[in-house]
Amino acid sequence: MFYETRDNAHGLPHDPFKAIVSPRPIGWIGTRGNDGSVNLAPYSYFNAISDHPKMVMFSSSGRKDTLRNVEETRVFTTSMVGRALAEKMNLSSANAPYGESEFAFADLAMAEAQLINAPFAAEAHAALECKVTDIFEAKSLEGEASGSFVVIGQVVGIHIDEAALVNGRLDMEAVAPLARLGYMDYADAQQTFEMRRPALLLDK
Repeated sequence: MFYETRDNAHGLPHDPFKAIVSPRPIGWIGTRGNDGSVNLAPYSYFNAISDHPKMVMFSSSGRKDTLRNVEETRVFTTSMVGRALAEKMNLSSANAPYGESEFAFADLAMAEAQLINAPFAAEAHAALECKVTDIFEAKSLEGEASGSFVVIGQVVGIHIDEAALVNGRLDMEAVAPLARLGYMDYADAQQTFEMRRPALLLDK
């Protein structure tokens, strides 16, 4: 099948777009507002975009509490979501009023970043401390505002649970990072395999 996205007439019971662009890592974004209130929310539009310097991005569909906080403070954390934290991550997605702590609602211990004024999930196997470099609203081909706000942050500090390190590497099978698929589906990385890039073979 083929369909054009301008009318989105795919004829399926559910839009397949996000199922095709998957799996997507979950950015579990921790922020604090200028009023001192804390927020923790999962974003599936999230990924790393640079290694030198280390940078990540997430996108907020609409103006949510997380976006308000990062606009005020220009900092955020992102906690790694392993399979063991899936249910608590899901609880933190509840549409709570501004100022209500998702840490408390999801029964999560809150840890404080060292270099920025933002919290993260203490139970997470790893967390990133980020300073915002850019916030912008994505635009369509016609130049129309999308209502999706992209936040780019430079990673200035990294927390790692040493119990998750085996032979100097994160034990991905033990951590089982959670990924968002399409619809209401998730997957974890408990079964992993390794592949190395091939060497370039030149004709002799």
